[in-house]
Amino acid sequence: MIHETIHLFEDRPNVTLTTYVASVLDGVPYNNKRKAVLVIPGGGYYDCANREGEPMAHVYLAAGFNTFVLTYSTVTTGSCDPTWPNPLMDASAAMKHIRDHAEEYHVDPDYIFVIGSSAGGHLACSLGTLWDNDEIEAKLGMEKGYNKPTGMILCYPVITGGAYAHRGSFDRILAEKKDDPEAIAALSLENRVSEKTVPTFIWTTAEDTCVPPQNTLFFIKALADQGIPFESHIYPKGGHGASINNEIVGCCRPAIADWVDASIRWMKSIKVEK
Repeated sequence: MIHETIHLFEDRPNVTLTTYVASVLDGVPYNNKRKAVLVIPGGGYYDCANREGEPMAHVYLAAGFNTFVLTYSTVTTGSCDPTWPNPLMDASAAMKHIRDHAEEYHVDPDYIFVIGSSAGGHLACSLGTLWDNDEIEAKLGMEKGYNKPTGMILCYPVITGGAYAHRGSFDRILAEKKDDPEAIAALSLENRVSEKTVPTFIWTTAEDTCVPPQNTLFFIKALADQGIPFESHIYPKGGHGASINNEIVGCCRPAIADWVDASIRWMKSIKVEK
């Protein structure tokens, strides 16, 4: 197994990518070119929640995906600044690193998905919706679309900066622009869905009071309006922050027990035209 922590920027040592890459074993047929998942934990852009990082990585690794956990710019990651677009730069750099090292990591570069939870869902959704960013491409020295994920899995995601916003997330990424209607609208991702948005698996719960389900509903409508393929689940119970929903993360809510298996099935159903 390749398990190491990569520093993505020389001047921001706390922005890291931790690898969970299976070894290539003799006699094991599903070896050489695995699909991959970039895992982005939540935490309100204040920190990166451990329960939505490594535990998710192990689940998807066991399912046959090589996995990578991103520690991105938040208030508490050292001297990092969560003001936008720094987090999107971090996620793009992570995607670039995985594709740059696809051979080493035994990854099929055409099948790199992103999964994000809560505020990490906002960042994952930004990567899947706003990947076409000339400034980021220039700073990272990459070609158009090199940071584009194959698809995205959004778990109880922060989406909107409007009436149903998780205000702390938006305040931290907008900083002095937190009361600017144009800045808020620009990062309310239901407004940014286009033909460039990647296929989406999205879920939440109806009783989530931290990130209300309207966030997911707004995004589903935008996907449908643009004809973007998606699968959605709104579970009646379960609250917020279930992560992989088992005893490892201290959360066993029967109503949402199937979301991980459903997301794995969904990823395996995605076919890339070459």
